[in-house]
Amino acid sequence: MWHTIVVLRLKQQIALLYAKAAQLPVNPLLRYEWSRRDQRRVNERPIEYPFALSCLSELCPSSVLDVGPGTSAWPQLLANCGYNVTAVDEGDSYWRTRPANRHHYVLRDDITHPKLETKFDAITCLSVIEHIQDHQAAGRGLRSLLSPGGHAILSFPYDERRFVDNVYALPGVSYGTDAPYICRVYSRREVDGWLREGFQIVRQEYYRIFSGDLWAFGERLRPPVTTTVNEPHHLTCILFRAT
Repeated sequence: MWHTIVVLRLKQQIALLYAKAAQLPVNPLLRYEWSRRDQRRVNERPIEYPFALSCLSELCPSSVLDVGPGTSAWPQLLANCGYNVTAVDEGDSYWRTRPANRHHYVLRDDITHPKLETKFDAITCLSVIEHIQDHQAAGRGLRSLLSPGGHAILSFPYDERRFVDNVYALPGVSYGTDAPYICRVYSRREVDGWLREGFQIVRQEYYRIFSGDLWAFGERLRPPVTTTVNEPHHLTCILFRAT
């Protein structure tokens, strides 16, 4: 009995020391980012995260793959919800230097040619696929990693009728001209291409994010407006099911 108590207390002390040691390099960075909080702009995550969480809460997947988390805490947020989460990011084609995610361990993999052999019940890919050159290969990669009947949750800049190869290259865009990556606006044609890879749409929502006609044109609306396919929109969130 005493041996068990001693072992338990040793484990507790080791866990405490680990927690304190882990804070040493992180706290200065957190303090710096907190000091710059007024310089941050509200983005589309407050739309995408609730949509994805709503879908996941109904699906209750046993395993979740997050594609392209970058530096975000999204995969760790899912882990905090109790999901078994794996995160992958290729990184090099998006960032000038590959970032470190301090929230969750991220495997290095390319969704256009994934090396993962595991299948997942659900995949989240939020504000990522618009930055990928070969979006058809990305769609095939997503489909290849889904379990039978699995689901993929995507969000991206969208216009029902108009595809834009790189909105950051257009005159008059409000930001992104110095970005080292592209930002595409997808249309129904590209979505239909993903459907041919073995998906069907379960749910799709549309949002107006900017005052202009296209993504990143005009001022950001605060708050964004939920719209329909027949009304002006800049962003879509889609729940796909593997067929």
